[in-house]
Amino acid sequence: MENISNVTEFVLLGLTQNEEMQKICFVLFLFFYLIIVMGNLLIVVTIIFSSHLNSPMYFFLKYLSFVDICYSSVTAPKMIADFLVEKKTISFIGCIAQLFGVHFFGCTEIFILTVMAYDRYIAICKPLHYTTIMTKQICSQMVAASWVGGFMHSMVQTLVTTQLPFCGPNEIDHYFCDVHPLLQLACTDTYIAGIIVVANSGMIALSCFLILVVSYIVILVSLRSHSSEGRRKALSTCASHVTVVILFFGPCTFTYIRPSSNFSEDKTVAVFYTVITPMLNPLIYTLRNEEVKNAMRKLWGRKVISSGKTRM
Repeated sequence: MENISNVTEFVLLGLTQNEEMQKICFVLFLFFYLIIVMGNLLIVVTIIFSSHLNSPMYFFLKYLSFVDICYSSVTAPKMIADFLVEKKTISFIGCIAQLFGVHFFGCTEIFILTVMAYDRYIAICKPLHYTTIMTKQICSQMVAASWVGGFMHSMVQTLVTTQLPFCGPNEIDHYFCDVHPLLQLACTDTYIAGIIVVANSGMIALSCFLILVVSYIVILVSLRSHSSEGRRKALSTCASHVTVVILFFGPCTFTYIRPSSNFSEDKTVAVFYTVITPMLNPLIYTLRNEEVKNAMRKLWGRKVISSGKTRM
């Protein structure tokens, strides 16, 4: 990767310049990050070791939780550490690596959420064909395609950015390296690059969001022919997914569907899809799902009993 510029590092301005607020944010976001890691790791471990959670829905949820850990880990540790230092710098290579990670895991999450919506559509609208359509092989291929799609998307964003010359200034009004803030710093016309970014990021987010909306409209219409108990269970499952979709796709679409700009609100909006949504996902999926809660109780109940026997 050749850096065709004389900028070797960037200065991140972060969420706030106020020293007192930075101390508060350090404690707050450290707490958030610990919840993200522990909550999503708990879901991954529970699904892996529970024989009852072997349906495609939980297969996808396991990978969604894993991606959430990776996604937030690209930005959160650096942001948290920067709250304690006066000058928040990141090398050019580190900045590009962070940009790649954000878009790789972010786009992979978008595709996994879309696949989960397809899974719910088949389960509710075509229940008799569910087991023949959503086989283990098909589910694995869908997850693999999500990872490949995320990688290809991220490579485009990264290649577009690395081709830009950066001559200074080098201050990024954000808490992590992203395409739009870097386009603002490039010392060349970024019109074409901006169009590529919008076409690549914005259209992926918007098209997947529209697919999700259509899927759930079809699901809601088909529920009219179900029994009241069947409707209640289906709506409970779908409500969790819809909540996550709105929390993630809303801010993402707002950020990437429009051309590059210097909106200061962008970094505040970014907190929702890089920190808040990964933190809320475990709560949303467990609080509304009795199967997951029961599996957690059984799993950790066995752990407590086995540890007690070991001590004896």
